[in-house]
Amino acid sequence: MQILMVAGGIGLFIVGMIILTEGLRGLSGEALRRFLARSTRTPLRGAIAGALSTAAIQSSSATTVMTVGFVSAGLLTFSQALGIIFGANIGTTVTGWLVAIVGFKLKLGMVMVPLVLVGALLKLFGRGRMQSFGWALAGFSLLFVGIESMQQGMLMFKGHVTPEDFPEDTFTGRIQLVLLGIAITIVTQSSSAGVATALVALSTGVISFSQAAALVIGMDVGTTFTAALATLGGSTATRRTGYAHVIYNVLTATLAFFLLGPYSAAVTPYITDGDVSNAQIALVAFHTIFNTLGVLLVLPFTRQFEVLMRRLVPERGTPLLRRLDDALLAEPGSAVDAASATVRDIFQRLSGVLGDLLDPNRGPAVRPSRLDSIDEALLATRRYLDQVQTEPRHHATHIRHVATVHALDHLFRLARRCRQEQRLEIVRSDEELVPLSELVKKEALRLRVQFDFGAAEKRLDDLRKTLREERRRYRTDTIAAASTQSGVTSGTLERLDSVRWLHRVAYHLWRVCHHMHTIEDPVSAKPLEAEMDFELAEE
Repeated sequence: MQILMVAGGIGLFIVGMIILTEGLRGLSGEALRRFLARSTRTPLRGAIAGALSTAAIQSSSATTVMTVGFVSAGLLTFSQALGIIFGANIGTTVTGWLVAIVGFKLKLGMVMVPLVLVGALLKLFGRGRMQSFGWALAGFSLLFVGIESMQQGMLMFKGHVTPEDFPEDTFTGRIQLVLLGIAITIVTQSSSAGVATALVALSTGVISFSQAAALVIGMDVGTTFTAALATLGGSTATRRTGYAHVIYNVLTATLAFFLLGPYSAAVTPYITDGDVSNAQIALVAFHTIFNTLGVLLVLPFTRQFEVLMRRLVPERGTPLLRRLDDALLAEPGSAVDAASATVRDIFQRLSGVLGDLLDPNRGPAVRPSRLDSIDEALLATRRYLDQVQTEPRHHATHIRHVATVHALDHLFRLARRCRQEQRLEIVRSDEELVPLSELVKKEALRLRVQFDFGAAEKRLDDLRKTLREERRRYRTDTIAAASTQSGVTSGTLERLDSVRWLHRVAYHLWRVCHHMHTIEDPVSAKPLEAEMDFELAEE
């Protein structure tokens, strides 16, 4: 019965952590993403941002996933991301302080039970941020209900299970306890739950301070193995991040292991005065101290750490699809980052192919395989986006998501037009169309290396308006000339199709640039009056 109460308490604590994290992420919304993206100019600032973000949403995994999304989208370098990953370890220690100070000293277990209902009702019947607040409140309350259950179950072990039943406080014994801490975290999938369990066991005298500290060291390492397993088969950025987390935490744990002896000796007078809470505070302080020291020691070597990760995890897979990673789907904003960056890469690749196709000297020699790889990337990106769901209440993320889908749609149509060889041949050879095709070719080649989509959008808007007028003039002149002959020939119709083709190509380039600009600046970007122009009804 006692074991069931302890197990149930751990389960309630884990569920509470999951719900609390979801609620806090909903409350933080786009603000947290912007904070992370803008606060990482140096590894030190990245570490501070990582610690604050993780403390705010109570999940290092969520922080890491967002960071991988930024790297995939090109918003952060891997070196900048490392600072966030290092700092996230400090942020996870906040849970221990919360449990030690609030959970044990105030004993809020039974008091918080009604708040679980209040939070659930707000989640069910609230609107907008109130739903997220209710969910966070329910999760927060469950933490203390779980702690209360663990305490009651553990109290029944008092006097029956003692520190002597665990490996003794020797070098070998500590190694065994570290391994036990790793195992506990792998089973519970939560280092916070493990730390809470260690605090409860310490408070009831089931384990000693040194044993609890060794367990916490193992729990710090154990949390990285679950993250590493999740990166298997993922993108290069995800695998580098996962392995960096493992290596860094193993190094930090090694440091903590050798600090344990001196630290235990230093705090012994403080924790032997009969107040159990002193031992708990000393334990969470140890957890924070060794994680903070680990960050301070590794930050000066961030560049070398990055080089090591790049050697251990080299680039692999199709270049155009290297950013897409199923692990990011857990964080819609990060998944949209990866998909939009992939759409940008495809756009630049397709623009280069289009520019070559319009070149009279190079066009006929362009290999179909270049378009084949683009088609494959477009299909893979569409399949990826099919798995992404965003909500309008997350305004900026939803706008970026919609803009990415719009841009992808235009790229599909643009890629199809690039395979219309007959029209391409005419725009490359017709003496009246060649000057117009040169204008499109020039812009397409500029887009191959374009990163200022706002400026490109303005240029292409002017170009498509020019082509619209030229298309009307060309149509009028061509039909008038054909009418003086015996009839309108098929060649005349093909020339009309070709000038229409040029106009439509410029139109799609303009639309993609508009949507890419919206992705870059979803707040200030202005929507177009309509997604389909009456002039461009598809055949």
